[in-house]
Amino acid sequence: CALPIFGHAIASSPLSKVTHEVRMMSLDNAFDDGEVRDFVARVRRFLALGEAEPVSMTAEDKIDGLSCSLRYEKGVLVGAATRGDGQVGEDVPPHVGRIADLPQKLDGGDVPEVFEVRGEVYMEKSAFAALNAAQEELGGKLFANPRNAAAGSLRQKDAAVTAKRPLRFWACGWGAASNIPGDTQSEVMRQIAEWG
Repeated sequence: CALPIFGHAIASSPLSKVTHEVRMMSLDNAFDDGEVRDFVARVRRFLALGEAEPVSMTAEDKIDGLSCSLRYEKGVLVGAATRGDGQVGEDVPPHVGRIADLPQKLDGGDVPEVFEVRGEVYMEKSAFAALNAAQEELGGKLFANPRNAAAGSLRQKDAAVTAKRPLRFWACGWGAASNIPGDTQSEVMRQIAEWG
């Protein structure tokens, strides 16, 4: 069966599949100087840069959650999908609409016609501990860790269950965009923050 293109008209059924317009890559980490040197060497090879040419980069905190892409058209949230395999994810718009710190509309007159904000849906450790305590009191299933709790909460068939879970969103990038509001990662991330 054909898969819909993310952001276009989709028959809305819980957790249906969505094809990302721009592939959603996986984040990576570095834990020591050697891993950073290896990464810089791979960047140099990929860009065909010599040893003397400077390489500019941005280092950011990484939140371990469920990767999610939010599609805004004319500043209004119209779609949301999990990363899935990077090309095809799960359709979760009603679920992300229940995340308190995630705006349904971006603020500002300079919002592009189409802009996908990408990041992680996560649960803070204290919220995770409270959720497991409540689950235990009710005789329910305990979650193994905050990442699994966030992923399970977002994948609920009933978005009302998702609404009861203390989920947050951490923006860390972008996907499809009709206009990129900056020349560097830092500039674009500052603009995303200004939009809310």
